[in-house]
Amino acid sequence: MSESPSPSRVALKKITPDVSAAMGSLHAVAVSAAQEAKLEPELLELVRIRASQINGCAFCLDLHTRDARERGETERRIHTLNAWRETPFFTERERAALALTEAVTLVHDGRVPDAVYAEAAGVFDENQIAALIWAATVINAYNRIAIATRMVPKN
Repeated sequence: MSESPSPSRVALKKITPDVSAAMGSLHAVAVSAAQEAKLEPELLELVRIRASQINGCAFCLDLHTRDARERGETERRIHTLNAWRETPFFTERERAALALTEAVTLVHDGRVPDAVYAEAAGVFDENQIAALIWAATVINAYNRIAIATRMVPKN
């Protein structure tokens, strides 16, 4: 039995430009909040990559691994990010951010555990935690958009 080709998917920016623009604005405001909270751009790329790994979003993985490399991230850390708990390559701050990102991304598994939140609160202030939650929320939304519309990385 052979599979028929997938039907073409809706072009969200074309069909719903106002909603797409609002999503872009949300992203921009979330980035501004992270900058104001003094979160490192490199840390935010790790957050975006990790959420995209969990969600299986090839488009966002390609985009954010390229962005991370441009910010100086090493191949070794990018390649082992999906096993960050088992490596010595990530700082306490990065580990707390990654745990929070995973909890937000997998919220259907039982909410954000108090221990994960407490770990984040131990290394981030309230503004930084808020910015991390927004960063995780925005990348999760973008992952869902890219997956639903079957966006693929460009060669």
